[in-house]
Amino acid sequence: MTEKQILGTNAATGRGQDYAADVDSDVRADANNAPAVLELRDLRTEFRIGRQWYPAVREVSLSVRRNETLAVVGESGSGKSVTALSVLRLLPASGARHGGGQILLDGRDLAVLPEKEMARLRGDALAMIFQEPMTSLNPTMRVGDQIAEAIRQHRKVSWKDARAEALQALEEVKIPAAASRYDDFPHQFSGGMRQRVMIAMALACKPKVLLADEPTTALDVTIQAQILSLLADLKTARGMAVVFITHNLGVVAQIADRVAVMYAGEVVETADVDTLFAAPTHPYTEALLHAMPRVDTDAASLDPIPGSVPAITAIPAGCAYAPRCPLKQPVCETTRPALNGIGGGHEVRCLVRAPGNGSPAPGVRPVMMPGVASNSSVKVQA
Repeated sequence: MTEKQILGTNAATGRGQDYAADVDSDVRADANNAPAVLELRDLRTEFRIGRQWYPAVREVSLSVRRNETLAVVGESGSGKSVTALSVLRLLPASGARHGGGQILLDGRDLAVLPEKEMARLRGDALAMIFQEPMTSLNPTMRVGDQIAEAIRQHRKVSWKDARAEALQALEEVKIPAAASRYDDFPHQFSGGMRQRVMIAMALACKPKVLLADEPTTALDVTIQAQILSLLADLKTARGMAVVFITHNLGVVAQIADRVAVMYAGEVVETADVDTLFAAPTHPYTEALLHAMPRVDTDAASLDPIPGSVPAITAIPAGCAYAPRCPLKQPVCETTRPALNGIGGGHEVRCLVRAPGNGSPAPGVRPVMMPGVASNSSVKVQA
């Protein structure tokens, strides 16, 4: 089994389900050739602490195409959720600001739109599924009416028509006996059913781009597998672009087409999902994989990453990962690395592994990782 298959099996309740393997290769090829629906160009978001502004998202450049899932992974504090909230412009104006860059939706820069126009796009062309549905749903409103209200916000339809569309949305996300559950309140649903309601609400207006912020974190692994399968089916049926935020690499193995690894507010590695699992090149990506439990080994303990993600007020001057990196060189402490391509759409932000000439640094030799296919290798410093 490859590293990707092993982690996908972990996340799929031990039944060996690998939903990523079910994605048709022709569909992926079409997605790769399509123009980006959502593109971030050097996005920078800053928070005010005291009297100073500090960057929480630092020059992030990402893109996602129609019928494609881009997974954004990293530890808590890496800037994943802030990036998504920046796209929707949902951060509080009193303590956060857009520090630069572009947020392009079909070529239209959302960063410069008036708030009234941005409000029309939220929930319509752009939608988001939040991590904890119980805090996102209104506890005093019936779930069906909450979905119908979202539809009426963006569509000129009657309450009767909106209720019919809301019921259809609940049926689409496989709520059992949806017609009888329409008038129930959020507390009458289980955690998995509440998350399905949130998905129905996000997809009710058929958005072009869906941002999913760790939508399976609070669910048990069986329900998690069902939700991931549902999202994959809906993405394919509607041709949506999906940005899936998670810290779980097992989930990434199941659902993603491409992966962006974030650390300290910046992208440190991006590649298609097969390449990332077969040949993780940034030391942080490699450390994340080694910290994951595996079904093919009997290791008594995992390999934790020492230290923690730096606070935005204490970002190192050079490479942000340098204080935790076993490959650190003196130049890493003074020079901020660029995100350099190393071939095949694989980009890495590392002065040691990707110095900028399109190939690994001299002295880097391939070393096999357990569970990785024989024709794949992981580059480590000699």
